[in-house]
This record gives sequence, C-alpha cells and structure tokens, in this order.
Amino acid sequence: MLCKGCLRNVIVQAGHLGAFPQKGLLQVSSTGKRSNESFSLTTWWNRHFKTSLRMMVDTGSSTKQGTIIDMLPEKDEGGFATGGWKSEDGKLSWGYSSFRGKRMTMEDFYDVKTTKIDGRTVCLFGIFDGHGGARAAEYLKRHLFENLMKHPQFMTDTKAAISESYKQTDSDFLDSERDTYRDDGSTASTAVLVGNHLYVANVGDSRTIISKDGLAIPLSDDHKPNRSDERRRIENAGGVVMWAGTWRVGGVLAMSRAFGNRMLKQYVVAEPEIKDLEIDEEIEMLVLASDGLWDVVANEDAVSLARTEEEPEAAARKLTEVAFTRGSADNITCIVVKFHHDKAEAEAASTPVPEND
Repeated sequence: MLCKGCLRNVIVQAGHLGAFPQKGLLQVSSTGKRSNESFSLTTWWNRHFKTSLRMMVDTGSSTKQGTIIDMLPEKDEGGFATGGWKSEDGKLSWGYSSFRGKRMTMEDFYDVKTTKIDGRTVCLFGIFDGHGGARAAEYLKRHLFENLMKHPQFMTDTKAAISESYKQTDSDFLDSERDTYRDDGSTASTAVLVGNHLYVANVGDSRTIISKDGLAIPLSDDHKPNRSDERRRIENAGGVVMWAGTWRVGGVLAMSRAFGNRMLKQYVVAEPEIKDLEIDEEIEMLVLASDGLWDVVANEDAVSLARTEEEPEAAARKLTEVAFTRGSADNITCIVVKFHHDKAEAEAASTPVPEND
C-alpha cells in the first residue's frame, strides 16, 4: 500500500499486454476465461520489471520536481488490464482499460503520470498505438513524458515544450533503431493537465475527446492521408497518396503522421497538432483511445457509454468491451478522466472568508 503522502507525487507508468514471448500471450476462451496454458500478466511483469523508486534527472533548472514512483497495472481480468486512481482532494479521477482483442500481438501502450512541479499539480495521459511492431509505442511509453517534463519550458511554454519534445523523441527513437532492419511506427494521443489548463497533442489516428455538458467534442483530428491538408503536405514533399484498401501514404501507411516509420519519414512526420483549453465546470470528462475503439464507436456513443458508469475505470472497461463486441479487429486501449467539480465547489463553499479589520 502507498501512504497518502506518497500519492501526492505518484507517477503511474502502466503498461502493455503483449510485449512478451508468443507462447506467453494470454489465451482467452469463448467464456472469457484464460486457458490453462496462459499465465498471469502480473507474474510476467514482476519477473521482468520491478517496481522502482527514482528521482527525476537534474536538468540544471530551478524547477522543483516531486519524487516519481512507478507502479504496475492493478488488475488483469480475462485478458483486460485495468486500473484507476483518484486524487486525494477528490477533484480528479481516472481509469484505464487495455485489451489485445482479436490481434495475435499487442501493440498498444499507455502511460499515466501525475506529480507536482513548483507546487502545481501536473497530470499526463497518453495512448500509443504501434504498427509494424511494438517497439516505437513502447519507446514512447518509456520516454515521451519523461522528455517532456525535462524540457526547460515545460511549465512556462507548455505548447512549445510538447512540440519540441515530440519531435526530439521521434529523432531519438529513429537513432536508437538505426542499426536494425525494422521500421516500427506509433501514434501518440496525449493530454497534459497543468493546474486547470489542458493541452491535447496528437500524432496519428488515436483520438482524444471531451464531454461538455454531455456533448462529445473532439480535441484531435485523425491524421489520415486523404485529409485535404495532409494530402497537400505529403504531395508538396514529393510523396503520393494512393488507394490500397484505404488511403495510404505511398500505398503503405494508412496514417499521415507517426513516430518512427523511417522509410517514409520525409512524408510521415511526428509534428503534433495541439489544442489547449481551460477546464471549467461544463467539462465533465476526457476520453483518450486507440483507433481500436474509434473504428467502431462514435464520439457521441463513447460519451454516452462512459457517462453510465460512476467510476472511470468501469467506464474505460465498458468502452473496450463494447468496441470488442461491435467487431473491432484491433487492439483496444482507453483512458477515461473524470472531473469532479461538485467536490471543488463544496470545498470552496466551506472555506471561511477572512473578515476585514
């Protein structure tokens, strides 16, 4: 158990269902139960990665960063990895659910971090959907948010820090893979909450939406090759968009922006599109998910389904289950964040007003 004091600066780095040998893949029967040949996800994680306590690397700046604690997924039920957390003040809660689904391998990763920097609460949520392998998505889980929080302008110019950290992480990944024959790639859809200010950045076709008074509002636009501005950018760079079952860059990749993908890097960039807004009392919920959800669940349906569950972990689990039953053929990963404004209002009402002398 973690003490309440530790939870103030906790960082959750929650993982990945499929980055282990093929024979160890979770086998799920038609009844939803594992077969005798499967083994516990938690056992595998504990065998390879121990929970660690570490400090942020000193970047030489005056920024005060809290302690980082890495934690493993809380539950593994029938092939689903699920978990959740609630802030001590009750103003914020989140939950995640990740499922390999019908794919033989798992290429979805996710990351959730929360800490305090210079006395301000910072929360980071990310979905990384790999293609051509899991290495790029895994690299993002391990490095993207770490690089972002080390950026010297993270707290002073968050949008610039996000853009530069995305591009630098992409360059670092390509450099780390330069001696391999692989060409992995990954999407990234992230939400960074600094106090009450939300920054949503997207590369690829994972997606982030909010619920505002029950209305679903997308905060990212899928990077598809047939999007008019994306097609124009690709063609101006000397590339071509072709139909091959769907619209693809060079007839190969079905998204126009991604991390990795060295062979198409001239056209498939990792430049994020960023939107920012203040979280007010009308914003109830944030939903991030890989395209395994969005391929079969509309934005409005996602909000309606998530609102039926009080706890965000249950909401995330419901969304992945519905996507699977609707025929999603991909890995499915979802993070649901709920804002509890009634708690904030109650605290404000109970705070005594100082009398004037």
